[in-house]
Amino acid sequence: MVSTIRCDIVSAEAEIFHGEVTLVVATGEIGELGIVPRHAPLITRLKPGKVVVTRDNGEVLDFAISGGILEVQPQVVTVLADTAVRADAIDEAAVRAAKEEAERVLAQKDPKMSMEEAQQQLAMSLAQLSALERLRKNLKH
Repeated sequence: MVSTIRCDIVSAEAEIFHGEVTLVVATGEIGELGIVPRHAPLITRLKPGKVVVTRDNGEVLDFAISGGILEVQPQVVTVLADTAVRADAIDEAAVRAAKEEAERVLAQKDPKMSMEEAQQQLAMSLAQLSALERLRKNLKH
């Protein structure tokens, strides 16, 4: 029998994922983390980027997050994300438009969006595009 741990990925809007997993990979502030069953308890901040979970049946799910907190407890791994989306649910055209808008604001210092908002939007757009790229790569294999 495969050893598993429960994983919950939630954002301010909704529960994104709930299930038994064998591995959770996320990008913490000082590097990438791999969480497996019986991992030591841990709390860390997450950078905008990816969260990849491997389910107990071997299925790999890819998520893009805009940042948040990762908490590891003996029976559960919780990702509390500011925003999170599954790679297969990303609207590529909308993400590319948001990325271009953020880049334009950063280049021209457009007053309709603060620099911080533009940087956050750019980081989330890049994370989502990266998740789409990983999804396409996995589909080819």
